[in-house]
Amino acid sequence: METKATYNSDLHFEHLQWEKELEFWEDELKSFQNRLDELVNRWTNEKVLAELSEFQNQFFIHKSKMEEFKERIREHELNISRHLEAHEDVINRLHFEHHTKIREGMETERGIYNDLKKQFFRFLSKYM
Repeated sequence: METKATYNSDLHFEHLQWEKELEFWEDELKSFQNRLDELVNRWTNEKVLAELSEFQNQFFIHKSKMEEFKERIREHELNISRHLEAHEDVINRLHFEHHTKIREGMETERGIYNDLKKQFFRFLSKYM
């Protein structure tokens, strides 16, 4: 079985993509929060306000997850830079497994976030 080398530049490229995605999510969450603020001023119905509060909680949780991913990516980037300083362009298996776990986590979070957005847009279409 032939093994293929994974180059630090490939991992760095993926990190950049994730960082851009996380920045986009941050911007979206700001926009979503603005919508929630508008609804707080429009509605007094406790059921609507409870749903609104649930979305605020979910957005907060997602934002916390985003911060965790940013930190994990920064740590991994630091590791890559250390390899490059040592003139090693190929990452070792342990750090590649760490990268793979970040990738899997991002994929999971992407799905969760997309579901949350769908629910939020349904909520908005009902109450805006």
